[in-house]
Amino acid sequence: MLKTILLIGIGGAVGSIFRYLTHWITTKYFQGSFPVSTLLVNVFGSLLIGLFIGYISKYFPENHPLKFLLIVGFCGGFTTFSSFAVENFNLFQNNQHVTAYLYIITSIILTITAVGIGNYLSKFL
Repeated sequence: MLKTILLIGIGGAVGSIFRYLTHWITTKYFQGSFPVSTLLVNVFGSLLIGLFIGYISKYFPENHPLKFLLIVGFCGGFTTFSSFAVENFNLFQNNQHVTAYLYIITSIILTITAVGIGNYLSKFL
């Protein structure tokens, strides 16, 4: 149990650092009200989780330590639903309804599609 908690913690810490760095780099190049950083993190994280799920289930037994490190830890720390929620809340508060709805629809479609693509690509690993 302690090993699992440590793996999740390490993966989550690394994922959170990568999320921060992605946000820092993205905001350096993309200015505006559309939350590009969180969308990018959530789509890429969804692609990764699809890859990890497919790869780990193909080559490793259930509850392998990589599952906890990469899926629960890293992807859990890297992607963020709470940021997605607060960004949409702020868009609605600022009467940017069209941008909020576009962000919601785009995020849902792209992240679910990315999980499927990642899972499909894992077959070639």
